[in-house]
Amino acid sequence: MPHAPEFSGAAVSAPHDAAARTGRNMLALGANAIEAAVAMAATLCVISPHANSLGGDAFWLMREPKGRVHYLQACGFAGAGATIKFYRGLGYDHGPPARGPLGALATPGLVDGWRCALELAKALGGRLPLADLLSDAYGYAREGYCVSPVEARLRPSDFDVLKDTLGFSAAFLNEGERAKEGALRMAPRLAIILEQLGHAGLRDFYRGDIGRELAADLADIEAPITRIDIERTQARWRAPLNLAIPSAMLWGGQPPTQGLAGLVLQGILQRLETARAASFEHIHALVEVSKRAADIRDRACGDFDHSFEDPAQFLTSAVLEREAAAISMSRAAPFAMAPESAQGSAWLGAIDASGLAVSCVQSIGSEFGSGCVLKTTGLLMQDRAAGFCLHADKLHALAPGRQAFHSTHPALAAFDDGRIAVLGAGNGGSDTLLQVQAQIFLALASGMRLQEALEAPRFASRCDGQEVRLNMEDRFDPSVLSALRRAGQEIEHAGSFGEAGALMRWPRSGVDGGHDPRGDGAALGF
Repeated sequence: MPHAPEFSGAAVSAPHDAAARTGRNMLALGANAIEAAVAMAATLCVISPHANSLGGDAFWLMREPKGRVHYLQACGFAGAGATIKFYRGLGYDHGPPARGPLGALATPGLVDGWRCALELAKALGGRLPLADLLSDAYGYAREGYCVSPVEARLRPSDFDVLKDTLGFSAAFLNEGERAKEGALRMAPRLAIILEQLGHAGLRDFYRGDIGRELAADLADIEAPITRIDIERTQARWRAPLNLAIPSAMLWGGQPPTQGLAGLVLQGILQRLETARAASFEHIHALVEVSKRAADIRDRACGDFDHSFEDPAQFLTSAVLEREAAAISMSRAAPFAMAPESAQGSAWLGAIDASGLAVSCVQSIGSEFGSGCVLKTTGLLMQDRAAGFCLHADKLHALAPGRQAFHSTHPALAAFDDGRIAVLGAGNGGSDTLLQVQAQIFLALASGMRLQEALEAPRFASRCDGQEVRLNMEDRFDPSVLSALRRAGQEIEHAGSFGEAGALMRWPRSGVDGGHDPRGDGAALGF
């Protein structure tokens, strides 16, 4: 039901309260939503290194007040030395390793995404200097920040490998052990990079002094990325994918994200008769639909320029009807899912007083990426091992210049009643993020208050060894659990469910904001 929005003017949401404060402060200084989002993104790259960094990638959806939606793909590509022959010669049969220099195989596209986003911000009236937008990030890098509760709780399964990776221990550990919550950490080399970017501009990261130092650092650790690769890296504007459903228009990112799967999931689900949230019918339907969406994702969501399938064909009514007809509402379908690996990513959003809305996700691959902290620049490099394979005939085949599959995807919706929503989730595997994001949107579409939607109990099917299990928080009705088991769903009360956030602008004025109580984030505004 309609209610008084939490904020009368503008709001931001971020997975760390310090980043949310950065965004709110920028809005108060006159920044528009895109500028505020870039400022939050920079702060997150310093204070949430397990989730994102300057050495990672990003994807953006931005909606102008009059309704035009822009999609920005800011991801790098495999370096010149990243070939199947190279990795097979080192004894790898299926995919590149996640950690170490061999995992740092793709160029970082994130910073050029900021450049392109700020060009659009300026065209829409943005006026804050870049140095001001980077000032909080610079301050945290130089003066220090406290290790967050989420980072302190992380338990990477390959910690022994990670801690021995080049530069990792000195940057993130205390005497070889995991940093405790609240421990003060500084990043002086990152401070120098941020100061240089504020002075010389964001292109310097690729074609200037920083780009030269970055290439030298990567050569020093023998990563398969060259100076030419760095210079050629650039973000690209793409037409966003979209889907009309009853009561709303949805937008998602093109491959190599799984934005297509998010839209397919919603399109199929709208064709099924489901009951209220948290009922057997609702949970079973979403889990079964997610299997169909994941199958399409695994067929179509690869490198944008080397896809085997046209993503748009899967959003036609005929395909969505066919997929819906294949679902049993009484029995779980067998499904071959790849085991989920822990992923590092961070979603952030902003909506300003004009109605300009931003949904952005930044990613570093695995938690802490490759683990490599470069000697001169201090950059933590991403890994894209999970997004590539070493089989030349496959969709995700590794090759120089190719983009890896990304499990992250921002989302944006315009409801027929005039509401505008941006939402997303981070720090989870591909299947988890797909299902969590869907649950939040469905709750909002049903009229649930935004913070209620983020706090509601969650579930996600994922591969556990050789079996697909339905992981559920322990707040569901026991009778619903019994019905799910009778339908063949293997249930487990375990696992994490990402860190989600959302913002909703109401017609005429007012913004609701929320962030996941499972994380460190906040929604702030005025």
